[in-house]
Amino acid sequence: MKRFSALFAALIILLSGDLPASAAPTAPASPAASTPPYHVVRPGETIKEIAAVYGIRPAQLRAWNGIRKPHQPSVDGVLHVGKPPLPLTGWRSWIERVTPAAVNWDPRKKCPVLPANLRKVWVTYIDFYGIARAGSIVVHKTIAKRIQRAFLSLYRMRFRIMGMSPMSINAPWITDMATVTSGYTCRRVAGTKTLSQHAYGLAIDVNPVQNPMIRGSYIDPRSGADFLARYAYRRGMMHAAGAVRAFTANGLPWGGRWRTLKDYMHFSTTDR
Repeated sequence: MKRFSALFAALIILLSGDLPASAAPTAPASPAASTPPYHVVRPGETIKEIAAVYGIRPAQLRAWNGIRKPHQPSVDGVLHVGKPPLPLTGWRSWIERVTPAAVNWDPRKKCPVLPANLRKVWVTYIDFYGIARAGSIVVHKTIAKRIQRAFLSLYRMRFRIMGMSPMSINAPWITDMATVTSGYTCRRVAGTKTLSQHAYGLAIDVNPVQNPMIRGSYIDPRSGADFLARYAYRRGMMHAAGAVRAFTANGLPWGGRWRTLKDYMHFSTTDR
């Protein structure tokens, strides 16, 4: 009887993500306490040097992170420095059409791109706890293949992403959707009447908290204030010598190179 009760309770927890907001419990706690030890790769670091710091063998470091000889780790990559609880899965990606409902389409908003011209790109990504997950991002159909290639590069770098849709599955403990890596959304540039490149499906934001937008003293999101020191190398941060290359190599310039403001999360085909 006790075994049945425990199983029933577990089932209720698993199904709680489908409950209406009014009936759903608070978001599950982050698994941060159980995060395996990791190392964020800095410029010039090698497998041998990193292994020595943690007192492990280079062969172990390679095996735990799927890095074969003679390859070296990538800048901004995050390496397991202990045996991971789960091995990484192989990378997968596919592209789907989207429905108007899936992108909250409303003709009254006069959004510039019809849902028929948008695509949902599914990719395997590595979350902050080293787990491979299936995430999706909506972009214009003309750049869907580029986005696939960019995320394949991130996966090969072992770059980690805080969260991607569907968040109810991938990171149910995160309640602030402004922290999610995302693409299309029909909105205007903050403080202006100009449509954002996101409204055209031509821009994406990656790890907004770790790569905030900075205009003078204004920071977006505000939770990104802890990541203003861009010389640091921390989980999820992007640098010109590292993860940024995954996008710039595929024709998406980086907002971190702008002069009037710095938008470290932002990549767009139009450089706007």
